[in-house]
Amino acid sequence: MRQNTRRPVPRKIPVLLGMMIALLGMAAPLNAQLLVDLSIKRTLYIAYEPLLVTVRITNLSGNRLLLADVEGKKWFGFQIETLEGSPIPPTDPDYQIQPIQIESGESITRTVNLTELYPLSDFGSYRINASVYSTELGRYFSSPPLTIEITEGRLIWQQSVGVPVTDGGAGGTRILSLLTHRLPEHTDLYLRIEDKEAGLVYCTHRLGDFIAYGKPDVALDSLNNIHVLQNAAPRLFIYSKVGLNGKILDRISYQSSKERPQLKRTPDGDVVVQGGIAFDPKATPTPAIIPKLSDRPISLGSVTPLTGADTNQTKKSPTKPPSKKHPMAKPPPDPSPVKID
Repeated sequence: MRQNTRRPVPRKIPVLLGMMIALLGMAAPLNAQLLVDLSIKRTLYIAYEPLLVTVRITNLSGNRLLLADVEGKKWFGFQIETLEGSPIPPTDPDYQIQPIQIESGESITRTVNLTELYPLSDFGSYRINASVYSTELGRYFSSPPLTIEITEGRLIWQQSVGVPVTDGGAGGTRILSLLTHRLPEHTDLYLRIEDKEAGLVYCTHRLGDFIAYGKPDVALDSLNNIHVLQNAAPRLFIYSKVGLNGKILDRISYQSSKERPQLKRTPDGDVVVQGGIAFDPKATPTPAIIPKLSDRPISLGSVTPLTGADTNQTKKSPTKPPSKKHPMAKPPPDPSPVKID
């Protein structure tokens, strides 16, 4: 009888191979003397919207490090590429970053708007990671990559307006656009202001949540500032006033009472909100006061009846508390125009 000459494969080989792969995966974190972490609030954006990423750098080298540019190597930067592997270079490759010193065990955090640094206007998905170069350690340290997607919202309103020639301004025209962006849990409303002839986008502001079954109220004042009143939630409205340079001039939240708030143009050319009650959505609500047993009403038997002289006295009306000014939400920082390539 012919014997089987095949040798059985040892079971330990796959186990050892798996351990080697795991150790190789752990090698990078174990040898990382600089830990770089990249975070972002969401992964879906519309074109020209501010794309804020936060980078956290932790010094695990055991020594003080000076992070600075040297011999053409930028100490802080990003690697951005499409999912197909095509790199996205920065708009200004000669950007300058001030050096920084980081103590052993210390962490520093930076928030960067990538829209101002990279041409990320084309629709599609991008892979992003942050990198830090250390001269003392002689190498780059990178964060794990994150993936974002750039899309375009749905255009619901657009108007071309002229720029008033004031204070020596050159005039020109602006394209005002309102766009909605549907996300899994809600819909956002955006305002974009651009000069297509000059190739500039002055802003793509996220104005807030938007109930999609209605239309926002839009008006222009005598200076062509844009006023938008949107229904953000049942009985909740957000009013925004934005200049033609993209600067937010006013932001107020309104709650509808018997009359739904709406925009009205005044005889002098201004635009105001009529109706509704202005409030601060960030204010802490006043806690409810629970009555004590000692606060129970006095029995009718202990009330002293009015005398004849008292009945002729005039009843005073309760004093009204002084009215307070409507609080106003704090506007975000002014945007920087984005050049369209």
